[in-house]
Amino acid sequence: DDLGVGGAMTVLMQDSIKPTLMQTLEGTAAFVHAGPFANIAHGNSSVVADQLALKLVGPDGFVITEAGFGADMGMEKFFNIKCRASGLTPNCVLLVASIRALKMHGGGPNVQPGTPLPAEYQRENTELVEKGCPNMMKHIENARKFGVPVVVAINAFSNDTPAEFAIVKKKALEAGAVAAVMSDHWARGGLGAVDLAKAVVEACQLPSAFKYLYPLNMSIKEKITTICKEIYGADGVTYEEEAEKRIERYTQMGYSDFSICMAKTQYSLSHDANLKGVPTNFVIPVRDIRASVGAGFLYPLLGPVST
Repeated sequence: DDLGVGGAMTVLMQDSIKPTLMQTLEGTAAFVHAGPFANIAHGNSSVVADQLALKLVGPDGFVITEAGFGADMGMEKFFNIKCRASGLTPNCVLLVASIRALKMHGGGPNVQPGTPLPAEYQRENTELVEKGCPNMMKHIENARKFGVPVVVAINAFSNDTPAEFAIVKKKALEAGAVAAVMSDHWARGGLGAVDLAKAVVEACQLPSAFKYLYPLNMSIKEKITTICKEIYGADGVTYEEEAEKRIERYTQMGYSDFSICMAKTQYSLSHDANLKGVPTNFVIPVRDIRASVGAGFLYPLLGPVST
C-alpha cells in the first residue's frame, strides 16, 4: 500500500490462488500450482490443488502429487509440513530412481552442462550401479520411517540394460520396497507405465501406519537434529553464532512449535554437494535460521546454500 500497488497485487493474487488445469500429452488432467524448489523451500504443489484433484477423481480414484528432488528433500517436507497443513495422509510413496543417477552415486564422473555425456552413462556398468544403490536404499529407508508402503519406479532410458534393472530391483526389495518396477514411459508414454501403475494400486491397498518424524512440541534444535540424524545420516549438528541468536529469538517469540523446512543442496544426502552415495562421519553446519511466519515454518540454512 505504501507503494500504491496493493490493489493491483490483490487482483493478481485473486486469480493465482486458483490452480492451473493442464493436461498430459495423452489427455490426463494435471494441476500445476505453486511447486517451489525443494532445496530452498518445501518443494510441493499446493494443498488446494491436491484437494481439488481428490474431489474430481472421487473416492475410488488416485491422485499423484509431486514432492521435489530426493526423499531427503521434498518427501520429508511433504510429510512433516504439507501433511500437517492439509490433514491428508498418503497411501503410498512412489520413489523414482534412474540408472544414470545411481551410477553417479556409485562413483561415476560428474555430468557437465554443454559437454558430451561420459561413456560410463552410455553403456552397461553393473559395478557402478551396484555401488550407487545404497543411496536409493537410504531413500527407501527414509520413506519407510513415515509408515507408508514404498514402490520404486526404475525410470528407464535407451542406454540402460536388463542386467542393470535387475540389480536395482533386487536392492530396492532388500531395502523394504513392496515393489520395484521398470517404467519406460519415456519411450512409450502411458503404455510404458502400466505395470508401474498396477504396482502403485496394489501398494495403496496395503495397510499403512503414517506418522510424522517429529512432534511440533520439540525444541527447534531437537527437530533440526532429528532430521539431520534420521534423514541425512549425520553424526550431529553445529550452529554458527547467528543461528544461535535466531533460535533464541524465535523461541522467545513463540515460533518454536513451527515445522522445520531445511535449505540445503539437493545433490547429496549431506550439506556438501560433493558427498555422493550415503555419506558417513559428517556434521551438519547450520549457518543461519529464518522464519516464514505466515507459512508456519522455520528454514535453517545448511552449509553454503543460499535462498
